[in-house]
Amino acid sequence: MKRGLLLIVLLGAVLAGRAQEPTAAERLVPRDTTFALWSTYKKTLKKHPEISILEERVPKGVRAIEDVPYTTLETANGARPLRCDIYRPDNDSILPAVIMIHGGGWNSGNRGLQRPLAQRLAAAGFVAIPVEYRLIPEALYPAGLHDIKTAIRFTRANAGRYGIDPERIAVAGCSAGAQLATLAGVTNGSALHEGKGEYGGYSSEVQAVVSIDGIATFLTDSNLQSVEEHIAKRGELPVNARWLGGVYADSPKHWEEASALNWITERSAPVCFINSELPRYSEGRDVLRARYAALGIATEAHRVGAPFHPFWFFHPYAERTLAAAIPFLTRQLRGRGPSHRDQNPFGTTPGRGRGEEESGGR
Repeated sequence: MKRGLLLIVLLGAVLAGRAQEPTAAERLVPRDTTFALWSTYKKTLKKHPEISILEERVPKGVRAIEDVPYTTLETANGARPLRCDIYRPDNDSILPAVIMIHGGGWNSGNRGLQRPLAQRLAAAGFVAIPVEYRLIPEALYPAGLHDIKTAIRFTRANAGRYGIDPERIAVAGCSAGAQLATLAGVTNGSALHEGKGEYGGYSSEVQAVVSIDGIATFLTDSNLQSVEEHIAKRGELPVNARWLGGVYADSPKHWEEASALNWITERSAPVCFINSELPRYSEGRDVLRARYAALGIATEAHRVGAPFHPFWFFHPYAERTLAAAIPFLTRQLRGRGPSHRDQNPFGTTPGRGRGEEESGGR
């Protein structure tokens, strides 16, 4: 596409993507707002005075196309769009895309939590796309996964509009979003996980996954035990069991279907795990890496030295997260061109934890 034409298309996308008034159905969506950046910062700061917030800002040379509806759901209250933001270098290059999935225990949070990382990925030469998806107050599993698959198909269907290479699409997520990203990438080609969302004529396969402190399975002894302990102590289901429709005995299909370890095939996408020092957030990682290695699929594992969970929100751990993610995405998406180099533009290394282990494979 010629430069002038692409710029016209992107300008039209900007105008169409400016903040819009929410629909009646959007205003009526039940939401849990307990997982928020400022409250997380204040809580974390008490024990970790070294942190500061990774600010949200659009870097020079990055174009922001925000509040774009990527699909519309028909609800009892009317049309309910799901929205995304698109950040890309302000040029006419055709670039790899990274769909970004926020955390919040499948129950809270919003796509704005991913914007600071997305803006920096865009500065490094990617089209970064934080997406909204349905959470527990609105819908249980598998609705959120089906939304992510739809977002991938939307990205591929609109690749020409936004200057995206449809053959180079990744997913990246944090915490609960990392679980969804891993599941989406592992289940490449799985009709069971696809859902019936829009853009059915396009593939939802991805070429890479970045999992930031998210689990790869729900079916570990420690997780199952923690569910029982939570119920005994508090008299209610923990958030993971609520999302999956009950305890394992009551909803085994969803527990097994949502556990990425159960669905590894030769079509599964390479995964980069970026973890804190808390073992509970890397459950299933080492088993997945071993099974991938047997199939010749690449994985990486990094620890950023953070002794707490939501490290990606804060300096200096956000820089270490990017220092691990950007080279991996560059290798797996086979970046080309001067704006997409196999190096980290932030001049940092992944961290002071146990470092990096990388397998062979594609």
